[in-house]
Amino acid sequence: MATKRVVLLFAGQGAQAVGMGRDLAEQFESVRDQFARADEILGFSLSDVMSNGPAEELTRTSRCQPALYVHGMALFELLRDKIEIAGTAGLSLGEFTAHAAAGTFDFETGLKIVAQRGSFMEEATNSTDGTMAAMIGGDEEAVRNLAAKCDVDVANFNAPGQIVLSGTKTGIAKAIENAKAAGIKMAKELDVAGAYHSRLMMPAQVKLAKALTDLEIQSPGVPVLCNVEAREVSAPDDIRRTLEAQVSGSVRWTESMQEFLSRGETTFLELGPGGVLAGLMKRIDRSATVISATDVPSLEAAVSALAE
Repeated sequence: MATKRVVLLFAGQGAQAVGMGRDLAEQFESVRDQFARADEILGFSLSDVMSNGPAEELTRTSRCQPALYVHGMALFELLRDKIEIAGTAGLSLGEFTAHAAAGTFDFETGLKIVAQRGSFMEEATNSTDGTMAAMIGGDEEAVRNLAAKCDVDVANFNAPGQIVLSGTKTGIAKAIENAKAAGIKMAKELDVAGAYHSRLMMPAQVKLAKALTDLEIQSPGVPVLCNVEAREVSAPDDIRRTLEAQVSGSVRWTESMQEFLSRGETTFLELGPGGVLAGLMKRIDRSATVISATDVPSLEAAVSALAE
């Protein structure tokens, strides 16, 4: 059977949901084994947190990041022989899953560095007073100017008309208050633990940089686009640098997707909970096809769609 050419997309923090992966583990022995391996590597039962929560525990950065990585990789392993991979990308944390799927590092190496990243970011979150807000329906220049005026950072360029700011609670409150006057339709604080992709994450970035120095990395087997520069990265040192910079840098998701589209790629496979990336693609380019797989029913639907 011919395999379908797809770009793999992996979810980022915020997409997690209690119960993620439970039905996959019940149905597939390979997933059960992979979850057991992850629990052993981490030294605690991540699979139990994924399956049963509670939500507050799964939402913790140190739990949520490895959970999304393990879930994304489980789905990838179930589908890898049914696809031809044209490239990979992941939103924030998902960039690590994208690299693992592309062969930059193996499952275990990726899980260990993701667990460290999650712990470092949780520490930074707990020692700072930050938050994030979505700016809906404003143009990029207006949002950038507002961020500068309120002394906060632009965290995510998710889709046209959907940009996220990140910084101190005071700065974000000021940005929300001044958004209408700046021509932004709606500004909404996000339910997050801290100011991700902002300068408040610099302590985590410094620690991650040290951890990445020792990481065994090879050139990926397929194109991987990095968040911070929305371009393909292949040299190990370049990969280390961009993964490090991403902790406090902006996620340029819109440009990343436009780069794949400009290469003639039109079919994308989203692996992870929530279907968030499919939603963003509708705003970036409605003509692109995004197949989302998160659980057994959507996995079966994805297999059918890939076979067409």
